[in-house]
Amino acid sequence: MKRFLEKLAEGALLLSGSITSITILLIVLFLFKEASGLFRSPVIEEGYVIALNKANTVKSLSSYEIKEIFDGEISNWAELGGKDEAIEVVRLSDLTNYYTEEELGAEFENIPAKASELTASHPGIVLFLPKQYLAKKFDGITLDKETIHPGDFFGGKEWYPTASPSAQFGLLPLLLGTLWVSLGAILLSLPFGIAVAVYLAEIATMRVRNILKPIIELLAGIPSVVYGFFGLVVLVPFLQKIFQLPVGETALAGSVVLAIMALPTIITVAEDAMRTTPRAMKEASLALGATHWQTIYKVIIPYSKSGITSAAVLGIGRAIGETMAVLMVTGNAAVIPHTLLEPVRTIPATIAAELGEAASGSAHYQALFALGCILFLITMVLSISVEFISKKQK
Repeated sequence: MKRFLEKLAEGALLLSGSITSITILLIVLFLFKEASGLFRSPVIEEGYVIALNKANTVKSLSSYEIKEIFDGEISNWAELGGKDEAIEVVRLSDLTNYYTEEELGAEFENIPAKASELTASHPGIVLFLPKQYLAKKFDGITLDKETIHPGDFFGGKEWYPTASPSAQFGLLPLLLGTLWVSLGAILLSLPFGIAVAVYLAEIATMRVRNILKPIIELLAGIPSVVYGFFGLVVLVPFLQKIFQLPVGETALAGSVVLAIMALPTIITVAEDAMRTTPRAMKEASLALGATHWQTIYKVIIPYSKSGITSAAVLGIGRAIGETMAVLMVTGNAAVIPHTLLEPVRTIPATIAAELGEAASGSAHYQALFALGCILFLITMVLSISVEFISKKQK
């Protein structure tokens, strides 16, 4: 009977572990499956088409080029490798500038024919209209079959998911914003965290350690939204006043908040690593005439460097994945940052802010899943780094 119960317990544990592993794998597969649809999505807004004159030597346009044309930043086809000819942007509402209401028809039934005629007679035209108004025998070139290229996503410098006629899904501002905030957080938290870990492991008395250790571990249990409120009410006005900034919601504010949030992880892991230093090594160092501080610097920290590195990596992982606190204090500006004193937007904050508004199955929805894939890959690399570093410890 006892043997049977042991086998039953082993089978239950095996089943539980298998179900957990399969569930995680299915979640990852679902994430990448949804994200892959982005590169099959049309460049142009769903239900619309962009048309060019047949004589135009430019036969395709990227999403960024379309945006620049309709924003007036590109005004000549020569800038896109075409003829030296002015670009003439025409939307559906602009047809009244070329035809009278009578010519377009009382029920707009003549729009398809007139749109085809206008495209054929204007060499530099870029016509943007709904597909329902596209004539069956349209006398022009349509760009409705163009899809989003991976280069537009991975190398894009703008994030405007609702822009018309072509949404912009550029990864760079969000990725750089995430890295800026995370790097600033680890630069602030790592020195202080290691200093506290050294104090708790080697200097503090048992009474002090028993008081400080629970308090530090308690910080890890505070909800991130509370940190966000602290940053918004206290830190943001302080930074705005100190640096004379137009707004205080900056990458630096996010870095400081994340540094505070990462401290419990760094302190706990680093201190545990330092306490594993063999007592014989410490005593040998002191016996050779080294002071207490020399022993800490020359023996304990070098011996614990793998654990300290793991603490740093885990702290970075905490910073990269944080959402709510960062969303509240970084300004949510999807622009490429150049300093820590500029507003930024991180990948987790973008997903949290926009996923509820994105239509299921749309390019915007798929782009957010692609951001999730990027975040997953970053955290996976960090986790593998921790494993690799831990195995190298002597």
